[in-house]
Amino acid sequence: MPANLPLDSILQTLQALECELHQPKARADAGRLAALLHAEFCEFGRSGRSYSRAEMLAKLPAETQPIAVQAWDFKLMELGAKVYLLSYSSAHLAADGRLEQHTHRASIWRLEPAGWQMMFHQGTPTAAVP
Repeated sequence: MPANLPLDSILQTLQALECELHQPKARADAGRLAALLHAEFCEFGRSGRSYSRAEMLAKLPAETQPIAVQAWDFKLMELGAKVYLLSYSSAHLAADGRLEQHTHRASIWRLEPAGWQMMFHQGTPTAAVP
C-alpha cells in the first residue's frame, strides 16, 4: 500500500479492519487474528484488565456467545510514518434492540510489510453517547 494514500482512504481501511474484529467469524479465526494483531500487541480492556497478544489469540476464538457491536464516529490521527490512531464509540446491541455497554475505543494501527496490524487497543466505559 503506497504511503501517500489520503487519510480518508486509510480511515476507511482501518475502520473496516476494526469492524471485522467485532465479527464472530474473525474472532473465531486464530489465523486471521494473528495476521491483524501485531507481535507486540497489548490491550487495556473495558474491564480495566490488560491483555497480551497471546491472551487475545486464546480468548477470542474460545468465545461461545457472539456479541453484536455497533460502532460509530470513527476518527483518524496520524502518529508517525505508517502509524495511526483510530478512535470511535461503540455499544453492544442487546436482544431487545437497546444499546448497552457504551465504550470509547482507541486503537493504534501500523502498516507492516504484510499489511495493517493493530499494536494497541483500549476500551473505556462511558455513558450513552448520541
